[in-house]
Amino acid sequence: MKRKHIITGQRIDPAKLAHAKALRRQMTPAEKLLWSRLRRNQLDYHFRRQQVIAGFIVDFYGDAARLVVEVDGGVHEQQADYDESRAEVFTRWGISILRLTNEEVLEKLEETLAHIKEMCQACS
Repeated sequence: MKRKHIITGQRIDPAKLAHAKALRRQMTPAEKLLWSRLRRNQLDYHFRRQQVIAGFIVDFYGDAARLVVEVDGGVHEQQADYDESRAEVFTRWGISILRLTNEEVLEKLEETLAHIKEMCQACS
């Protein structure tokens, strides 16, 4: 049975899937806030949290728009090369990436949501 809103045709390591499920229970305050506004199609687009794509776990994924939304904390400053290599893989898969900072989500939520919706409209 084909599942909706999930990238199909990929093999997912069970350990990676278990890690993604654990991350859903350990979201940062910014991720929790953003998820509270993305869930249940509140932006007219369906998003999944902590989705495994090409062996990577992304914060949020909207399949209809093929859009990854990442909420970056300070750790991402030290892993720019890793993030860039992930972005290259997603680009090859036809997936766009929107990177947000914790501060953008926490301090400018409405503007951030409007930006996500604009990206979804542009990508779909």
